Amino acid sequence: MKKLNLIILLTMILLISCSKGGDANKEELIIYCSHPLDLMNTILDDFKLKNPEIKVDVVTAGTGELLKRIEAERENPLGDALWGGTLNSVKSKSDLFENYVSTNEANIYDEFQNAEGNFTRFSAIPSVIMVNTNLIGNIKVEGYADLLNPALKGKIAAADPASSSSAFEHLVNMLYAMGNGNPENGWNYVQKLCANLDGKLLSGSSAVYKGVADGEYAVGLTYEEGGISYVVLGSPVKVIYMKEGVISKPDGVYIIKGAKNLENAKKFIDYCVSLDAQNILINKVNRRAIRTDADSSEVVIPMTEIYSITDNPDIVESNRQKWLDKFRDIFTSI
Repeated sequence: MKKLNLIILLTMILLISCSKGGDANKEELIIYCSHPLDLMNTILDDFKLKNPEIKVDVVTAGTGELLKRIEAERENPLGDALWGGTLNSVKSKSDLFENYVSTNEANIYDEFQNAEGNFTRFSAIPSVIMVNTNLIGNIKVEGYADLLNPALKGKIAAADPASSSSAFEHLVNMLYAMGNGNPENGWNYVQKLCANLDGKLLSGSSAVYKGVADGEYAVGLTYEEGGISYVVLGSPVKVIYMKEGVISKPDGVYIIKGAKNLENAKKFIDYCVSLDAQNILINKVNRRAIRTDADSSEVVIPMTEIYSITDNPDIVESNRQKWLDKFRDIFTSI
C-alpha cells in the first residue's frame, strides 16, 4: 500500500511539473488594456484560440494611467502592447511606440490608415450621451445644451478627461460643438457643465455607463459602444447623438517601444485588424469596425444618420495638456 501511495504521489508531482513546464515553454504577450472587460475578453478568447502557443497576460486600467506606466517603464518595458485609447490620447506620446504597419492595412478605410507608422487603428468611436429612461422623466435631452438643465444637477455621470480617453474625447467634442468650430469659444459651456456636475467626477469610462444603467445617474457622457451594449441587453437606457454635432475618433492598438515579445505583439496587431476580429466587433460587442469588407451592423446606426462634425487633430494634440489643466482648474474652482 505504501508503495502504491508513493507511486501515485510521484505521478502527481510529474504531472504538475509537466504542466508547469508546458506553460513555461509558451511564448508570452503582455497587453496593457483600457477596453471594457466584455470587449477585451471576447476578442482575446478568439485570439488565444487562433494562437494557442502564446500565453497572454493583461493589465487593465484607464488609458491615462497606462500611458504613465509605459512612460515610467521606458528603460525596461514590462508590457508589449497598449490596446485601447483614442488617437488623440496617445499622439503626444508617439515616442513610446514602435513602428509597425499591419499586414491587414490594405483592407482598412483610407481615413483610418496607419499613416504615422506606429498607430494602428482598431475601431471608430463616436461620443454619445447615455440616458436612463426610468430616471429622466420629462426632461428633454437631445444634446449638450440640455445637460445644463438645473434639474440634472448632480445627476450627470462624467469621467475625468485626464484619466479616461472617452472623457477627453467628450471634452474635445463639446469644445468644438459648443464653440461652433472654435474650441476656445467652448469653455463657457464647459464651466456651466462643471457646475451642473455638482463636484462629481468619475474615475473611468466604465463607471459612467454602469452608473447610468444601474440608475445612479440620469445621464452620462460616454462612448457609443458603452451605451449600445446596455440597450442590447434590454436595460432602461437609450443613446443620444448630440444635436450640436458628434465627433467620431478612432481608438487603436500600439506596440510599446522596446517590447520584449515584439513578434507576438505584431501578431496581435495583425489579429486586431483581421476580418475575424473586426466582425466580432460588429456582431458581438456593437462597436464600429474600420475594415472596408466588414459586416454591416443591425444595431449601430449608419454615420450618415448622425450629424457629424470634425476637430483639428493638430490643434487638439498641441493643446491637450493645456486643455486638461484648464478643465481641472475650472472643475476644482467651482
